Amino acid sequence: MNFPRLKGPRSLLLAPAALVALAALVPGALAVSPTDLPEPEQGLNLLVVGLDTRKGVTAEEKERFRLGGQACDCTDVMMLVHVSAANDRVDVVSLPRDSLTTFPADHRDRRTGKVHAAHQAKINGAWAEGGSSFAVETVESMTGLPVHRYLEIDFRRFMDTVDRVDGGVAICTAEPLKDPSTGIDLQPGTKRVAGGEALQYVRSRKADGQMDFGRIHKQQKFVVNTLERLREGILDDPEQLMAFAATLRGTAAAESGISPDELLTLADRLRELPPDRMTFATVPVRGFNPNIEGVGSTLAWDAEGAAEVFGRLREDLPLPAAEEIAPSTIPVGTYRPAEGSSLICP
Repeated sequence: MNFPRLKGPRSLLLAPAALVALAALVPGALAVSPTDLPEPEQGLNLLVVGLDTRKGVTAEEKERFRLGGQACDCTDVMMLVHVSAANDRVDVVSLPRDSLTTFPADHRDRRTGKVHAAHQAKINGAWAEGGSSFAVETVESMTGLPVHRYLEIDFRRFMDTVDRVDGGVAICTAEPLKDPSTGIDLQPGTKRVAGGEALQYVRSRKADGQMDFGRIHKQQKFVVNTLERLREGILDDPEQLMAFAATLRGTAAAESGISPDELLTLADRLRELPPDRMTFATVPVRGFNPNIEGVGSTLAWDAEGAAEVFGRLREDLPLPAAEEIAPSTIPVGTYRPAEGSSLICP
């Protein structure tokens, strides 16, 4: 199905985290029909993943944006988004792709049909082995939280979504940012980018010495700045809004997949939420594990710190402050929650 292009700013990136902007832009304009989006007593949890897959990416785009490497068909972005029961707070916790987990016995590998014994793996391999349902089950097992809804976005849809923003989305850096792997080359300051360069930015992890933690921070900043671009426009056409939500959602079947109607319902619930009521963090990590044969280098979560973070969300409470969680043995990986307003580019 071909949808009309929206008039004005129109991107949400890794979207449920940024969907808070939609309803705020158009108070009273959303004619939201009833949907099955739940309203749990302890808040709503959405798992948002970004897939490392090149399906639909052209040869020219692969060369221009350094996308020619081997796709892992795994979830290199994982964000758990918690919307409070009162719809007055959104907490986003990123789960590093190299987090060590154990997949349970007797699950079937969707690629080979093989039934596996229990084995250690990186969290980002759950989607590759078992698809969306297994990714959801893995996150639920590691966090102790139910995942009520799920959204996945691949390279193609990411670029197409960002390209719908007139004038692009702001990215910013205080120091020069040059990554030979992704091809991103930024001077200090702020600039607006379209889909291809945006993808280079959110994939970059070799330019600032902060490894995957730096990449996660860039992804979180990009979500907030996409939200700000939405705030600058007026989306007052319900038909166009639905077209946008449908484009963002895509058509892939997924376990607990959020629907376009539910995206608009969520936006309607959060119409008054400002950026300073959004908090972004990365799950507390203890440090690196010794290399594991067949798995490689992995991260160990700080069991006590992670339990505190997810325990707060389970009780529908704000995330703990930085000083409440022990520092990581990886300095750049130390838990540091940030208000959404602090991530907006100048």
